[in-house]
Amino acid sequence: MSWSLRTTLFWDLVLGVWGTTAFVINLGADLWIASQYVLSGRYLWAALVLTLLGLASVSLQVFSWIWLRADPAGLHKSQPPVRCLALLHLLQLGYLYRCVQGLQQGLFVWQQKVPSEFDLAYADFLSLDISMLRLFETFLEKTPQLALALAIVLQSGRAEYYQWVSICTSFVGISWALLDYHRALRTCLPSKPLLGLGSSVIYFLWNLLLLWPRVLAVALFSALFPCYVALHFLGLWLVLLFWVWLQGTDFMPDPCSEWLYRATVATILYFSWFNVAEGRTRGRATIHLVFLLSDSVLMVVTWVTHGAWLPSGVLLQILLPVGSVSFFLGLVLRLVYYRWLHPSCPWEPMQVDGARSFHPLEWHQLPQNQRMICLAQNFFPKAKDEAVLPWKS
Repeated sequence: MSWSLRTTLFWDLVLGVWGTTAFVINLGADLWIASQYVLSGRYLWAALVLTLLGLASVSLQVFSWIWLRADPAGLHKSQPPVRCLALLHLLQLGYLYRCVQGLQQGLFVWQQKVPSEFDLAYADFLSLDISMLRLFETFLEKTPQLALALAIVLQSGRAEYYQWVSICTSFVGISWALLDYHRALRTCLPSKPLLGLGSSVIYFLWNLLLLWPRVLAVALFSALFPCYVALHFLGLWLVLLFWVWLQGTDFMPDPCSEWLYRATVATILYFSWFNVAEGRTRGRATIHLVFLLSDSVLMVVTWVTHGAWLPSGVLLQILLPVGSVSFFLGLVLRLVYYRWLHPSCPWEPMQVDGARSFHPLEWHQLPQNQRMICLAQNFFPKAKDEAVLPWKS
């Protein structure tokens, strides 16, 4: 094994440990916050935290189970029996099991002096599913929890230390999930190199800076109009769901589960951009950005017309400029990234320096995560124009 490949495998393993640990810590933090709300007599807040956590967990287990059942027969040779897997998912442990399985495979590959191409491809297969599930968990649970925590702080006029810890870790976790998903997509396409350190930092920052104003707008609206935020979300969610349906997604193995995927994507689009359809993405991304910006401005204007002060005493003159600067700085960094830092290279059948790619003649014999390959081709449309990919030959 070359030194560069071994280093890549090592960092993949470290990031896998970090992602699994962060998930467990975040889960514990949510349960801790809910218990603190119960002890202080704030039962509605506790119920909201547990409801968001429960809905996200159930959705995650359903996705994981459907994908496992749709995978090629004999691919997961070391898995427990089907009944045991079903029980794990029923107990809401399916995603955690996948994380442990991915870590085991990553450690197994890293320990080998010369890992086989099958073992490398299988490790990528597992990590791609984990990355996708992590993204779903982020926008179904972490992001709504973040907006809820901010709204509670603004409405109550005070913040406990555990709330600030939750808010900060949520922001970082959300941006990290977006970066991890973007990096994972690139492993599907040999014509796309992995993100470098500088590109990764800029990508992380612009996602963080663009997400903050959106979450702030939702939190402000929720703090003063808690009875209407659900209606607002439902109205926009239905519009976004219709938009996703018009794009003709084909990600899940059957029509029923495809609607679950579309509903999840509509939830992601409520907070951030997510491409699901084939073709050039610039136009759709611009439309979505303008739509989300207009909605956020409308929520803030509605808030301004009903009160210039927050219950917490935080001045409007402080919050809105911070949100505005964050948005424009994030937009500038996004343009910088796609103009100068977005990695791109011509198609080469074999890559060196530790890149995990395989000879086209052997590609059909290796595990292929067709779900993520399809999304990667949608996200990077130029990859299909540059060359005929080996799994399409």
